[in-house]
Amino acid sequence: MDKILVRNLKIFAYHGVNPEEKENGQNFVLDIDAYVDISVPCVSDNVDDTVSYAKIIKETVKVFTCQKDDLLERAAQRIADGLFESFGKIRKLRILLKKPEAPIKADFEYVAVEIIRERDSV
Repeated sequence: MDKILVRNLKIFAYHGVNPEEKENGQNFVLDIDAYVDISVPCVSDNVDDTVSYAKIIKETVKVFTCQKDDLLERAAQRIADGLFESFGKIRKLRILLKKPEAPIKADFEYVAVEIIRERDSV
């Protein structure tokens, strides 16, 4: 299936189990794969026939920053829920939520959670 990709979306937010993470905030980085049939817009060249990556980014930022979660797992799920609710054409999502500044005394590039969700068929 076709995909619309967003890579290395940087968002400053207030997620984490430690009080200082919720108070001071930190940077997060997201990769999103939105599985969408883009055969129609490939022919029509009309943005209304697809899912705008600009709108995916806007919705992701809105959902990710509207509340403070303890766990990356919960924040990633809220993003998936928000994108499915906002864009009926998205059939499946892969969200990789990276936390490059996690307060861990170790040398690492990032810690992350990846979720893959498919729209319930109704």
